[in-house]
Amino acid sequence: MIRAWSRSSLQRSSWIALVAAVLFGLSTPIAKGLLGVVSPQVLAGLFYLGAGIGLTSLRSILQVGTVRKETPLSRTDLPWLSGAVIFGGIVAPVLLLVGLEQIPASDASLLLNLEGVFTATLAWVVFRENVGRRVGAGIGAILLGGVLLSWQPTATYVVLSGPLAIGAACLCWAIDNNLTQRISAGDPREVAAIKGLVAGMINVLLGFWFGGTLPSAPWTVAALAVGFFTYGLSLMFYVLALRKLGTARTGAYFSAAPFIGAFVGLVMWHDPVTPLFVVASVAMGVGVWFLMSERHNHSHIHNAIVHSHRHIHDEHHQHRHVSLDPSGEPHSHRHEHEPIMHLHDHYPDIHHRHSHERQRTRTT
Repeated sequence: MIRAWSRSSLQRSSWIALVAAVLFGLSTPIAKGLLGVVSPQVLAGLFYLGAGIGLTSLRSILQVGTVRKETPLSRTDLPWLSGAVIFGGIVAPVLLLVGLEQIPASDASLLLNLEGVFTATLAWVVFRENVGRRVGAGIGAILLGGVLLSWQPTATYVVLSGPLAIGAACLCWAIDNNLTQRISAGDPREVAAIKGLVAGMINVLLGFWFGGTLPSAPWTVAALAVGFFTYGLSLMFYVLALRKLGTARTGAYFSAAPFIGAFVGLVMWHDPVTPLFVVASVAMGVGVWFLMSERHNHSHIHNAIVHSHRHIHDEHHQHRHVSLDPSGEPHSHRHEHEPIMHLHDHYPDIHHRHSHERQRTRTT
Protein backbone atom coordinates (compact mmCIF):
# COMPACT_ATOMS: atom_id res chain seq x y z
CA MET A 1 0.00 0.00 0.00
CA ILE A 2 1.31 3.45 -0.94
CA ARG A 3 1.09 5.91 1.93
CA ALA A 4 0.56 9.48 0.80
CA TRP A 5 2.86 12.28 1.86
CA SER A 6 0.58 14.41 4.02
CA ARG A 7 0.51 17.53 6.13
CA SER A 8 0.03 15.30 9.17
CA SER A 9 3.55 13.89 8.79
CA LEU A 10 4.93 17.42 8.95
CA GLN A 11 2.80 18.14 12.01
CA ARG A 12 4.15 15.06 13.78
CA SER A 13 7.67 16.29 13.13
CA SER A 14 6.66 19.71 14.46
CA TRP A 15 5.51 18.12 17.72
CA ILE A 16 8.77 16.18 17.92
CA ALA A 17 10.68 19.45 17.54
CA LEU A 18 8.57 21.02 20.30
CA VAL A 19 9.29 18.10 22.65
CA ALA A 20 13.00 18.67 21.99
CA ALA A 21 12.49 22.36 22.79
CA VAL A 22 10.72 21.67 26.08
CA LEU A 23 13.43 19.26 27.25
CA PHE A 24 16.26 21.63 26.40
CA GLY A 25 14.41 24.62 27.85
CA LEU A 26 14.45 22.96 31.24
CA SER A 27 18.26 22.76 31.22
CA THR A 28 18.93 26.49 31.67
CA PRO A 29 17.22 27.13 35.04
CA ILE A 30 18.37 23.75 36.39
CA ALA A 31 21.98 24.50 35.38
CA LYS A 32 21.73 27.82 37.22
CA GLY A 33 21.33 25.87 40.48
CA LEU A 34 24.05 23.33 39.73
CA LEU A 35 26.60 26.08 39.02
CA GLY A 36 26.76 26.66 42.75
CA VAL A 37 28.47 23.30 43.32
CA VAL A 38 30.50 22.70 40.13
CA SER A 39 32.48 24.79 37.60
CA PRO A 40 30.89 25.63 34.21
CA GLN A 41 33.21 23.42 32.13
CA VAL A 42 32.91 20.38 34.40
CA LEU A 43 29.12 20.83 34.48
CA ALA A 44 29.01 21.02 30.66
CA GLY A 45 31.01 17.80 30.55
CA LEU A 46 28.71 16.03 32.99
CA PHE A 47 25.64 17.11 31.03
CA TYR A 48 27.04 15.67 27.81
CA LEU A 49 28.40 12.55 29.48
CA GLY A 50 24.92 11.93 30.89
CA ALA A 51 23.53 12.31 27.38
CA GLY A 52 26.12 9.99 25.85
CA ILE A 53 25.95 7.26 28.49
CA GLY A 54 22.15 7.31 28.63
CA LEU A 55 21.61 7.21 24.87
CA THR A 56 24.26 4.53 24.34
CA SER A 57 22.47 2.36 26.89
CA LEU A 58 19.07 3.14 25.37
CA ARG A 59 20.32 2.31 21.87
CA SER A 60 21.74 -1.04 23.03
CA ILE A 61 18.51 -2.01 24.78
CA LEU A 62 16.23 -1.07 21.88
CA GLN A 63 18.36 -2.86 19.27
CA VAL A 64 18.13 -6.28 20.92
CA GLY A 65 16.09 -8.59 18.69
CA THR A 66 14.62 -5.83 16.52
CA VAL A 67 14.64 -5.14 12.79
CA ARG A 68 17.16 -2.53 11.72
CA LYS A 69 15.10 0.66 11.57
CA GLU A 70 17.88 3.24 11.53
CA THR A 71 20.94 3.68 9.32
CA PRO A 72 24.28 3.67 11.17
CA LEU A 73 26.69 6.51 10.50
CA SER A 74 29.32 6.00 7.80
CA ARG A 75 32.85 7.29 7.25
CA THR A 76 31.56 10.09 4.99
CA ASP A 77 29.53 11.42 7.94
CA LEU A 78 32.57 11.92 10.18
CA PRO A 79 33.55 15.46 9.02
CA TRP A 80 30.02 16.75 9.62
CA LEU A 81 29.77 14.96 12.97
CA SER A 82 33.19 16.19 14.10
CA GLY A 83 32.27 19.80 13.34
CA ALA A 84 28.97 19.42 15.19
CA VAL A 85 30.73 17.98 18.23
CA ILE A 86 33.33 20.77 18.35
CA PHE A 87 30.94 23.71 17.93
CA GLY A 88 27.82 22.37 19.62
CA GLY A 89 29.21 19.89 22.11
CA ILE A 90 32.37 21.56 23.38
CA VAL A 91 32.40 25.33 22.78
CA ALA A 92 28.71 26.27 23.01
CA PRO A 93 27.76 24.77 26.41
CA VAL A 94 30.77 26.34 28.11
CA LEU A 95 29.90 29.78 26.70
CA LEU A 96 26.31 29.31 27.88
CA LEU A 97 27.32 28.39 31.42
CA VAL A 98 29.80 31.29 31.61
CA GLY A 99 26.99 33.64 30.60
CA LEU A 100 24.64 32.08 33.16
CA GLU A 101 27.03 33.05 35.93
CA GLN A 102 26.51 36.73 35.10
CA ILE A 103 22.81 37.23 34.22
CA PRO A 104 19.43 35.90 35.47
CA ALA A 105 18.37 32.48 34.17
CA SER A 106 15.15 33.91 32.67
CA ASP A 107 17.07 36.50 30.62
CA ALA A 108 19.54 33.85 29.49
CA SER A 109 16.67 31.58 28.43
CA LEU A 110 15.14 34.26 26.21
CA LEU A 111 18.51 35.16 24.71
CA LEU A 112 18.75 31.55 23.54
CA ASN A 113 16.14 32.49 20.91
CA LEU A 114 19.09 33.90 18.99
CA GLU A 115 20.04 30.31 18.18
CA GLY A 116 17.01 30.09 15.88
CA VAL A 117 17.97 33.36 14.19
CA PHE A 118 21.55 32.28 13.58
CA THR A 119 20.45 28.79 12.51
CA ALA A 120 18.01 30.08 9.90
CA THR A 121 20.45 32.70 8.63
CA LEU A 122 23.24 30.16 8.13
CA ALA A 123 20.82 27.69 6.52
CA TRP A 124 19.70 30.36 4.07
CA VAL A 125 22.98 32.14 3.29
CA VAL A 126 25.55 29.33 3.57
CA PHE A 127 23.61 26.10 2.96
CA ARG A 128 21.15 27.63 0.43
CA GLU A 129 18.01 26.46 2.24
CA ASN A 130 14.82 28.20 1.13
CA VAL A 131 13.57 30.79 3.64
CA GLY A 132 10.34 32.67 2.87
CA ARG A 133 8.99 36.08 3.94
CA ARG A 134 7.21 34.70 7.00
CA VAL A 135 10.40 33.03 8.22
CA GLY A 136 12.27 36.30 7.61
CA ALA A 137 9.69 38.24 9.64
CA GLY A 138 9.99 35.77 12.47
CA ILE A 139 13.76 36.06 12.49
CA GLY A 140 13.51 39.85 12.62
CA ALA A 141 11.07 39.81 15.56
CA ILE A 142 13.23 37.38 17.54
CA LEU A 143 16.35 39.46 16.87
CA LEU A 144 14.50 42.57 18.10
CA GLY A 145 13.56 40.74 21.29
CA GLY A 146 17.18 39.70 21.84
CA VAL A 147 18.41 43.28 21.40
CA LEU A 148 15.81 44.62 23.84
CA LEU A 149 16.60 41.94 26.39
CA SER A 150 20.33 42.67 26.43
CA TRP A 151 20.00 46.47 26.28
CA GLN A 152 21.51 48.27 29.28
CA PRO A 153 21.71 52.12 29.06
CA THR A 154 24.56 52.18 31.59
CA ALA A 155 26.12 48.88 30.56
CA THR A 156 29.65 47.97 31.52
CA TYR A 157 31.84 45.28 30.03
CA VAL A 158 30.94 42.96 32.88
CA VAL A 159 27.21 43.46 32.25
CA LEU A 160 27.52 42.88 28.50
CA SER A 161 29.86 39.91 28.76
CA GLY A 162 27.00 37.64 29.91
CA PRO A 163 24.70 38.33 26.90
CA LEU A 164 27.68 38.25 24.54
CA ALA A 165 28.78 34.84 25.83
CA ILE A 166 25.28 33.43 25.38
CA GLY A 167 25.02 34.99 21.90
CA ALA A 168 28.30 33.32 20.95
CA ALA A 169 26.96 30.02 22.29
CA CYS A 170 23.90 30.42 20.08
CA LEU A 171 26.10 30.99 17.02
CA CYS A 172 28.07 27.82 17.80
CA TRP A 173 24.84 25.83 18.19
CA ALA A 174 23.61 27.27 14.89
CA ILE A 175 26.71 25.93 13.14
CA ASP A 176 26.15 22.62 14.92
CA ASN A 177 22.51 22.49 13.75
CA ASN A 178 23.40 23.04 10.11
CA LEU A 179 26.17 20.44 10.22
CA THR A 180 23.89 17.93 11.95
CA GLN A 181 21.31 18.38 9.19
CA ARG A 182 23.82 16.81 6.81
CA ILE A 183 23.76 13.55 8.82
CA SER A 184 20.11 13.60 9.95
CA ALA A 185 19.38 10.48 7.87
CA GLY A 186 21.53 8.51 10.30
CA ASP A 187 20.50 6.97 13.61
CA PRO A 188 19.61 9.95 15.89
CA ARG A 189 20.51 7.98 19.01
CA GLU A 190 23.97 7.29 17.60
CA VAL A 191 24.48 10.93 16.58
CA ALA A 192 23.49 12.22 20.01
CA ALA A 193 25.40 9.51 21.90
CA ILE A 194 28.67 10.12 20.06
CA LYS A 195 28.39 13.87 20.55
CA GLY A 196 27.63 13.37 24.23
CA LEU A 197 30.49 10.98 24.95
CA VAL A 198 33.16 12.91 23.04
CA ALA A 199 32.09 16.39 24.15
CA GLY A 200 31.54 15.18 27.70
CA MET A 201 34.97 13.65 28.14
CA ILE A 202 36.77 16.62 26.58
CA ASN A 203 34.89 19.17 28.70
CA VAL A 204 35.44 17.25 31.94
CA LEU A 205 39.18 16.92 31.24
CA LEU A 206 39.46 20.62 30.35
CA GLY A 207 37.53 21.45 33.51
CA PHE A 208 40.02 19.46 35.58
CA TRP A 209 42.92 21.16 33.77
CA PHE A 210 41.60 24.60 34.79
CA GLY A 211 41.16 23.60 38.41
CA GLY A 212 37.62 22.24 38.49
CA THR A 213 36.63 19.15 40.42
CA LEU A 214 33.74 16.72 40.45
CA PRO A 215 30.99 17.50 42.96
CA SER A 216 29.85 14.93 45.53
CA ALA A 217 28.35 11.68 44.24
CA PRO A 218 24.69 12.77 44.55
CA TRP A 219 25.35 16.01 42.65
CA THR A 220 27.32 14.14 39.97
CA VAL A 221 24.48 11.67 39.44
CA ALA A 222 22.00 14.56 39.33
CA ALA A 223 24.05 16.35 36.65
CA LEU A 224 24.32 13.15 34.56
CA ALA A 225 20.56 12.61 34.81
CA VAL A 226 19.81 16.20 33.81
CA GLY A 227 22.17 15.82 30.85
CA PHE A 228 20.44 12.66 29.64
CA PHE A 229 16.98 14.24 29.61
CA THR A 230 17.70 17.86 28.65
CA TYR A 231 20.66 17.36 26.30
CA GLY A 232 20.55 13.74 25.14
CA LEU A 233 16.85 13.13 24.52
CA SER A 234 16.44 16.70 23.30
CA LEU A 235 19.15 16.25 20.65
CA MET A 236 17.75 12.87 19.60
CA PHE A 237 14.31 14.39 18.96
CA TYR A 238 15.92 17.39 17.27
CA VAL A 239 17.71 15.17 14.73
CA LEU A 240 14.43 13.35 14.03
CA ALA A 241 12.70 16.68 13.33
CA LEU A 242 15.52 17.78 11.01
CA ARG A 243 14.62 14.96 8.62
CA LYS A 244 11.20 16.41 7.82
CA LEU A 245 11.44 20.12 8.62
CA GLY A 246 14.92 21.14 7.53
CA THR A 247 17.34 23.23 9.56
CA ALA A 248 15.68 26.66 9.62
CA ARG A 249 12.19 25.38 10.46
CA THR A 250 13.40 22.95 13.12
CA GLY A 251 15.39 25.79 14.66
CA ALA A 252 12.22 27.89 14.61
CA TYR A 253 10.23 25.32 16.56
CA PHE A 254 13.17 24.91 18.91
CA SER A 255 12.86 28.61 19.70
CA ALA A 256 10.10 27.63 22.12
CA ALA A 257 12.83 26.29 24.44
CA PRO A 258 13.81 29.66 25.92
CA PHE A 259 10.21 30.44 26.87
CA ILE A 260 10.04 27.20 28.82
CA GLY A 261 13.33 28.04 30.49
CA ALA A 262 12.27 31.62 31.22
CA PHE A 263 9.05 30.51 32.91
CA VAL A 264 10.81 27.88 35.01
CA GLY A 265 13.55 30.39 35.87
CA LEU A 266 10.99 32.89 37.14
CA VAL A 267 9.41 30.22 39.35
CA MET A 268 12.62 28.59 40.62
CA TRP A 269 14.88 31.61 41.14
CA HIS A 270 12.36 34.47 41.47
CA ASP A 271 14.11 36.45 38.75
CA PRO A 272 12.76 40.01 38.34
CA VAL A 273 10.11 40.69 35.68
CA THR A 274 11.23 43.98 34.10
CA PRO A 275 9.39 46.00 31.39
CA LEU A 276 12.10 45.13 28.87
CA PHE A 277 11.67 41.47 29.75
CA VAL A 278 7.94 41.70 28.96
CA VAL A 279 8.43 43.59 25.68
CA ALA A 280 11.20 41.22 24.60
CA SER A 281 8.99 38.24 25.42
CA VAL A 282 6.17 39.62 23.25
CA ALA A 283 8.53 40.32 20.34
CA MET A 284 10.03 36.84 20.55
CA GLY A 285 6.59 35.25 20.86
CA VAL A 286 5.43 37.03 17.69
CA GLY A 287 8.57 35.86 15.92
CA VAL A 288 8.03 32.25 16.93
CA TRP A 289 4.40 32.45 15.74
CA PHE A 290 5.51 33.71 12.31
CA LEU A 291 7.97 30.86 12.01
CA MET A 292 5.58 28.15 13.19
CA SER A 293 2.64 29.24 10.99
CA GLU A 294 4.57 29.11 7.70
CA ARG A 295 3.48 26.73 4.92
CA HIS A 296 5.51 25.89 1.83
CA ASN A 297 3.83 24.35 -1.23
CA HIS A 298 4.82 24.19 -4.92
CA SER A 299 5.40 21.77 -7.76
CA HIS A 300 8.91 20.38 -7.46
CA ILE A 301 11.22 17.81 -9.03
CA HIS A 302 13.03 14.99 -7.24
CA ASN A 303 16.23 14.00 -9.00
CA ALA A 304 17.48 10.40 -8.95
CA ILE A 305 19.38 9.57 -5.77
CA VAL A 306 20.63 6.52 -3.90
CA HIS A 307 20.88 6.71 -0.09
CA SER A 308 19.95 4.95 3.14
CA HIS A 309 17.66 6.08 5.98
CA ARG A 310 14.62 5.07 8.03
CA HIS A 311 11.51 5.08 5.81
CA ILE A 312 8.08 3.64 5.02
CA HIS A 313 6.70 2.96 1.56
CA ASP A 314 5.05 6.32 0.93
CA GLU A 315 4.87 8.05 -2.44
CA HIS A 316 8.56 8.97 -2.18
CA HIS A 317 9.68 5.39 -1.52
CA GLN A 318 8.54 3.00 -4.22
CA HIS A 319 11.52 0.73 -4.76
CA ARG A 320 12.38 -2.94 -5.10
CA HIS A 321 13.69 -5.03 -2.22
CA VAL A 322 16.37 -7.69 -2.40
CA SER A 323 16.57 -10.73 -0.17
CA LEU A 324 18.88 -9.08 2.38
CA ASP A 325 16.67 -6.00 2.86
CA PRO A 326 14.71 -5.96 6.14
CA SER A 327 10.97 -6.65 6.13
CA GLY A 328 8.34 -4.72 8.04
CA GLU A 329 7.98 -0.95 8.28
CA PRO A 330 9.57 1.34 9.13
CA HIS A 331 12.95 -0.04 8.15
CA SER A 332 16.32 1.11 6.87
CA HIS A 333 18.32 -0.02 3.85
CA ARG A 334 20.06 1.42 0.83
CA HIS A 335 17.51 2.30 -1.85
CA GLU A 336 17.14 4.27 -5.06
CA HIS A 337 14.79 7.16 -5.83
CA GLU A 338 13.70 7.57 -9.44
CA PRO A 339 13.04 11.07 -10.80
CA ILE A 340 9.55 12.37 -9.99
CA MET A 341 7.66 15.67 -10.19
CA HIS A 342 4.69 16.39 -7.89
CA LEU A 343 3.10 18.93 -5.55
CA HIS A 344 2.53 18.84 -1.78
CA ASP A 345 3.36 20.69 1.44
CA HIS A 346 7.01 20.19 2.26
CA TYR A 347 10.06 21.70 3.89
CA PRO A 348 13.76 21.27 2.99
CA ASP A 349 14.18 17.85 4.57
CA ILE A 350 16.50 15.07 3.37
CA HIS A 351 14.34 14.63 0.23
CA HIS A 352 13.54 18.27 -0.57
CA ARG A 353 16.81 20.14 -0.87
CA HIS A 354 15.96 21.42 -4.32
CA SER A 355 16.56 24.77 -5.96
CA HIS A 356 13.69 27.27 -6.05
CA GLU A 357 14.86 29.16 -9.11
CA ARG A 358 12.29 29.42 -11.92
CA GLN A 359 9.67 27.66 -9.83
CA ARG A 360 6.38 29.03 -8.58
CA THR A 361 6.55 28.75 -4.82
CA ARG A 362 3.62 29.32 -2.46
CA THR A 363 4.85 30.14 1.02
CA THR A 364 2.30 31.38 3.56
